[in-house]
Amino acid sequence: MTDAVPVVLVDDHHMFRTGVRASLDARVHVVGEAADVDEAVAVVHAERPPVVLLDVHLPGGSGGGGAEVVQRCADLAGTTRFLALSVSDAAEDVVAVIRAGARGYVTKNISASDLSGAVVRVAGGDAVFSPRLAGFVLDAFGTSAGDVAVADDEMDRLSKREQEVMRLIARGYTYREVGSDLFISVKTVETHVSAVLRKLQLSNRNELTRWAAARRLL
Repeated sequence: MTDAVPVVLVDDHHMFRTGVRASLDARVHVVGEAADVDEAVAVVHAERPPVVLLDVHLPGGSGGGGAEVVQRCADLAGTTRFLALSVSDAAEDVVAVIRAGARGYVTKNISASDLSGAVVRVAGGDAVFSPRLAGFVLDAFGTSAGDVAVADDEMDRLSKREQEVMRLIARGYTYREVGSDLFISVKTVETHVSAVLRKLQLSNRNELTRWAAARRLL
């Protein structure tokens, strides 16, 4: 069993932090907490965790909330990644914190198990979004010149079911959510994802999201 991922938890509500700390499973270990911008910047620099769970609306600092925390910790970009955890699903909140440098954004209705999984994925380098939120980011940032669409034969490599799974995974759905939407098991979803990545010669979900965005498939 691998070691738990050390995490700093940032939210201005003590009861919420307590609830999250109690809900996270053995894959995650909370090593510090903060309730405002300045405290968060200090704790993150002191602990240098692989992942920071960060609310986007925080008091203190210059009024920039979670995005300000990410910006003020830019010197830790090589070692610390930020995952926004917020009740808000407003496009402006999502875009602001991702523009600042966060690696993902999930809403507070996420299950405890899925939140723990999201932390592990962000620690591993993936970008993680609650369903439908990834579209805000793609709309705001667009795609780079290198992500131009190519011949439809790439899509033709995928079966109809693989295309369905690909679209949902690229939008940020978890394996469990994909399985629920398509009425298939999580194991079957995993098999389809492996096939999609292999056929498209991609390495991970982040690359898959960029591939799908370039072809306007989201």
